[in-house]
Amino acid sequence: MELDNLLDIDRRALGIKQPWVELILRGIKTLEIRSLATNVRGPIYLYASRRQAAEPHARRAAEQHRVLPDELITGMIVGSVHLIDCRPVTPRDASAACLPEEMLQTQYAWVLTHPQRFSQPRPVQFLPYGVWFYPYKRRKHESW
Repeated sequence: MELDNLLDIDRRALGIKQPWVELILRGIKTLEIRSLATNVRGPIYLYASRRQAAEPHARRAAEQHRVLPDELITGMIVGSVHLIDCRPVTPRDASAACLPEEMLQTQYAWVLTHPQRFSQPRPVQFLPYGVWFYPYKRRKHESW
């Protein structure tokens, strides 16, 4: 049985717009930039949000790395990644975040490693209700 056929119902998913998810799966984007810190660590699923990022810097990143937006999967779990750290962003993080330096001020870098693309995208049983969600079981009430 393929590794990606084994779903962990207790694993959280992180919703991220395309093309960012694709850049994470390719190992290009190793920092997810967020306005809040997180205590979550370990393997997480990557959920490609239904809507794609429309900001100019997202289009530039896609073009720079030859990502074709029309071919990107949305609304599905597309893989997994390990979230190993969370720290304040520094100006040196721009390249690993695939963002302009001016967008990094007062943000947090969620450090990602070991991206794994699923051979087949997975539909979710429960739709996202925030940044974090459990795609294969009912919501737990806990601190993220």
